[in-house]
Amino acid sequence: MDGTVLVADDDRTIRTVLTQALTRAGCKVHATSSLTTLMRWVAEGKGDVVISDVVMPDGNGLEMLPKIAEDRPGLPVIVISAQNTIMTAIQAAEAEAYDYLPKPFDLPDLMKRTARALENRNLQPRRDDVPENADAPDELPLVGKTPAMQALYRLVARVMNTDLPVLISGESGTGKSLIAKAVHDFSDRRTLPFVTVTGADLSDLEGPARVLARVKGGTLLIDEIGDIDDEIQARIVRMMDVPGEHLPRFMATSQGDLSMMMEQGRVRQDLYYRLGGATITVPSLRERVEDIGLLAEHFLTRAERDGAPKRWLSEDASELFRVYSWPGNVRQLENAVRRLSLTSRADEITRAEVEAVLGNQPDTGPILHGSDSEKLGTSVARHLRRYFDLHGQMLPPPGLYGRILREVEAPLIEIALEATGGNQAKCADLLGINRNTLRKKITDLDIRVTRRRKLM
Repeated sequence: MDGTVLVADDDRTIRTVLTQALTRAGCKVHATSSLTTLMRWVAEGKGDVVISDVVMPDGNGLEMLPKIAEDRPGLPVIVISAQNTIMTAIQAAEAEAYDYLPKPFDLPDLMKRTARALENRNLQPRRDDVPENADAPDELPLVGKTPAMQALYRLVARVMNTDLPVLISGESGTGKSLIAKAVHDFSDRRTLPFVTVTGADLSDLEGPARVLARVKGGTLLIDEIGDIDDEIQARIVRMMDVPGEHLPRFMATSQGDLSMMMEQGRVRQDLYYRLGGATITVPSLRERVEDIGLLAEHFLTRAERDGAPKRWLSEDASELFRVYSWPGNVRQLENAVRRLSLTSRADEITRAEVEAVLGNQPDTGPILHGSDSEKLGTSVARHLRRYFDLHGQMLPPPGLYGRILREVEAPLIEIALEATGGNQAKCADLLGINRNTLRKKITDLDIRVTRRRKLM
């Protein structure tokens, strides 16, 4: 690398690490813990790239970006931040930062981005439509400091001002629709309608025309694309191919793996490839346990703002929140916290009160068999190892993934139907899936449904 890099961070260790790494790569480095010093260097014409933290002792790094752009048009600024909301990534993008990385960052990755910035300096495009009234960070329920959520934030910030179709996948209750709305609200189409439709809205011949008239070139979100039948999928393909200047941006959500659905013939190949412009995978709550406390605190604060008493979780209650499986993901967590904020007898919410709200479901997921502490994953792993061992030096027949899922999925649905007395609406709610999805699985898996009084 060839050039001068200005580093601004109040963490001495980060300044030292970056200075050493950039110097070894061939760069000259000026490092400071002060935004004032950084802005003086910029005004003096020093530096070819800036790497800056957001929260500094004498100011906010994001707020300095417009001034840097005014003083030094085209000077690339890479923002690094320990902030844990999607707003940091969005604000960095809207303020025309060259790039954004959450802390803790991967040093080789940052070095590659710095090298790219040095190569492309003075070439990045400009935008003049920065929103005047961006929501405050605590207004967005997309909260998380885990690497999975930080990666999601960065991806949202990158795709929001493109016209690429977006496919958002994730389990029920993870916030797929919220992600879609965030992409729209901070995109170039923010002043145009955001319309969500299901297969039912497109079921008649005039449905697509009515939907396009409603969206008026804004953003069209198709909910649970995998539950829509083939005929309506074909209509969506034709909608996406309609010529014109005022076509909407297309987004879709899916609980399942759309590529697998395509292989199974449940999703049209032409629709799959049209929606595959950008894919955002929303992690389940089980995949970001460290965010549970942040989310609980966020929902308690929101409840207090809405008129509920000020509440907080005891240490035992917080630990139960951490180890619970949360099959309904963030939506279930929000509902549980809302209920606790209203029903708790004291300001501090106890473990017993949390247990009463969460019910008798196991803390860490169902147990298949074996010892009392054995998890389902452990049992399944043992079964699969035995299955592979039975084939000796040979591999099992192709299609193993689908066969294993079918073996687990069928008894799960059968037992859930038995527990709910064959009531498909209650069963779908118990499983956390769409009722249409449940009906299709019952048909595909040839499950017999018998209505009777529920056992539990």
